[in-house]
Amino acid sequence: MSKGSPGPTPGFLVWRLANKWRVAVDRAVAPLGITHAQYSLIASLHGMQRAGERPSQRQLADHTGLEALYVSKLARALESSGLIERTRDPRDPRAVQLALTGQGQAVTRQAIAVVQELHQQLLEPLGGLDAPRTHALTVELTTLLNAPLTPPAPNNKSTRGTTP
Repeated sequence: MSKGSPGPTPGFLVWRLANKWRVAVDRAVAPLGITHAQYSLIASLHGMQRAGERPSQRQLADHTGLEALYVSKLARALESSGLIERTRDPRDPRAVQLALTGQGQAVTRQAIAVVQELHQQLLEPLGGLDAPRTHALTVELTTLLNAPLTPPAPNNKSTRGTTP
């Protein structure tokens, strides 16, 4: 919390909620042999493949908001597990394209079902996944995610001593 604030800041609450959500998803998908980060990658890849895309690691990093190096690390682990395949892009030999394997598609479908059920549970205080309050929250979060951030200037006194 920041000094002079009567309660937690929105940033602190978003950070706490993100951690709560991550832990819940980690626990839910652990029986499938994947982590929350891996789930984010394969679920995104699943959606992109259904739209006819075969994304590169960079495109998947941009889509998920994960760092490209982290996506590369996750992709290698998922490849070792037999869930995805990584191939060189014929149009750009520097780029690596990703695709779910048959096993990866099966695990992803299971994981999506598990996470959908978890989302329903986590969003129950707002009325559930399809509730108007959940829709409004989604719109607000999307607005915040789409807003560009300009990094604060170094040694800016107004940003010292604040929390996320």
